[in-house]
Amino acid sequence: MSTPSGFDELIHPATRLSVVALLAATEWADFPFIRDSLSLSDSALSKQLHTLEEAEYLEIRKEGGGRKRRTKVRLTGRGRTAFEGHVAALRAIVEGAGPAAAPAPRTQAGASPESAAAAGTGQQQQRAEAGR
Repeated sequence: MSTPSGFDELIHPATRLSVVALLAATEWADFPFIRDSLSLSDSALSKQLHTLEEAEYLEIRKEGGGRKRRTKVRLTGRGRTAFEGHVAALRAIVEGAGPAAAPAPRTQAGASPESAAAAGTGQQQQRAEAGR
């Protein structure tokens, strides 16, 4: 299967995808909000933001000074377009798998629902006979 159009290798890693998805839902977000929402360390988030900023997917603003300095982040138009294209590509991949490719649901010990039901019926019959 070929990679669908719009699939973005830069956004695809889970941490970056989480950052971009969070930012897609807002105009601007403060650094601590992003960090806490995604349970990331300052350094891990900074690294991801820097990578996305280099690709011009994010705009980062530093406001204030000293201890009151705040870092705010937003998706650029390019970042939003890339995110939307990536989401569409992921949907195409998932939909391409289709129901025929999906395995049957499993219950305890990997049994299919049908075999589990049959086994359950057999167990009920054994219990009923043992109680006689």
